[in-house]
Amino acid sequence: MKVVILAGGLGTRLAEETEIKPKPMVEIGSQPIIWHILKHYAHYRFKEFYLALGYRGEVIKRFFMDYHSLNGSISIDLASGRVDRHERECEDWVVHLQNTGQDTNTGGRVKRLEPHLNDGTFMITYGDGVCDVNLRDLLEFHRAQGRIATITAVRPPARFGGLIFDGDSIVADFTEKPQIGEGWINGGFMVFEPEIFNYLKDDDSSLEADALEHLASERQLAAYQHEGFWQCMDTLRDKRLLETLWQDGSAPWKVWG
Repeated sequence: MKVVILAGGLGTRLAEETEIKPKPMVEIGSQPIIWHILKHYAHYRFKEFYLALGYRGEVIKRFFMDYHSLNGSISIDLASGRVDRHERECEDWVVHLQNTGQDTNTGGRVKRLEPHLNDGTFMITYGDGVCDVNLRDLLEFHRAQGRIATITAVRPPARFGGLIFDGDSIVADFTEKPQIGEGWINGGFMVFEPEIFNYLKDDDSSLEADALEHLASERQLAAYQHEGFWQCMDTLRDKRLLETLWQDGSAPWKVWG
């Protein structure tokens, strides 16, 4: 099972962080959010990744190069230049870092990966959101539906505090960010069959407008309804929320041990 991470966008709404690095490299704790996403997939034994790179793609490449070479302890003989690495505990992932263009749209990035993905079912998500969805259950649901595509439907956290009244003026309950009522949205964490490429033409293709909308009109799009945690990282406030959850040891998306 191959997993595509869309990691090439500009992230303009998080400009405080993304002027010097792509959004997937914005850190939660001491690791970029893309690391958290890959850890999630790897927990369910999906360990081959295609990262569709664009804006500041070299930053992501450098991270994974360093992640391999600097992991564990290192001994250096300065006279000879000999380097010995030991106590390594590196992830057993295969990460393909694919240049897919600076200005390519989401569907265009997927289309560029067609030669690598046209041999069977594959998964896609965005490089800026975390979730606690069971990815094995998602895949089984997709196969049971027999459709070209499945998306994970989530309820976004409300932007404002939620109130429950006792009578006309007394608040009985206040919830800061309730996961309610704004309707279902596409939370990413998608599964596709190779037929998806028939809906994508070139770099300008949108995965959402050119593929998902047409699939829905043809009843070829299924939705796995996830009632659990989901959070994107669109703004600095989102980033701070995720950071707080991680530092408190209460990050719901940390499904790995």
